[in-house]
Amino acid sequence: MESIRTKMEETEVTKIAAELETKAPEAVLEWAVNRFPKLVLSSSFGLEDVVLIDMISRIKTDVKIVTLDTGRLPQETYDVMDAVREKYDLDIEVYFPDTTSVEKMVRDNGLNLFYKSVDFRKLCCGIRKVEPLRRALSGSDAWITGLRRDQVQSRTGINKVELDADHGDIVKINPLADWNSEKVKGYVDAHQVPYNKLHDQGYPSLGCAPCTRAVKPEEDPRAGRWWWELGIDKECGIHSVAGKKD
Repeated sequence: MESIRTKMEETEVTKIAAELETKAPEAVLEWAVNRFPKLVLSSSFGLEDVVLIDMISRIKTDVKIVTLDTGRLPQETYDVMDAVREKYDLDIEVYFPDTTSVEKMVRDNGLNLFYKSVDFRKLCCGIRKVEPLRRALSGSDAWITGLRRDQVQSRTGINKVELDADHGDIVKINPLADWNSEKVKGYVDAHQVPYNKLHDQGYPSLGCAPCTRAVKPEEDPRAGRWWWELGIDKECGIHSVAGKKD
């Protein structure tokens, strides 16, 4: 049977995005669940992602949930994965980087190559995150992310529904696009959603352990990601905005 995604053209996506712009995240998720039979929720288990898991568990329990284990995650991330799995009785599909690619990268460039240059950091992100995500999304109609417009400059123009050219023009759904961090944390507290305890230690944004640090109150929330890189957008390459790779 032909995938529904092949029938969703850019004009339809634009129309739907406008219709859903003022809708609550739950309404966006309900639309997505009803529209796409092969829907994927990609989670890195930050605050936004656990909020989406809680919301979608109240709508439909069999949505495919995937996560990427880069091999360099902090223990606290594994802890919240297990807590979420237990609370919601979910199957979480974990995708790992290709072993041969990781071995070659480390053999050629060292374990901590990402500190040497932006190009080396992007190579590491590409092998540990970008390629596994492609496998995780293969064959899907649409995927759900926790992107918000106020997270970083390159995300200010995202829509709640858009086409994802990097993954075969499947539909990308960002239900929390118009939320801020206070609203996200308020939902977690109100619904007693399990969350990564590093958030209580000054980590607003989470990634691999060697590439993430706590931030000071006066710093930008993304300052702790790839903290040694200055003057560039702080992205790993798995998201594109308006056709430009972050």
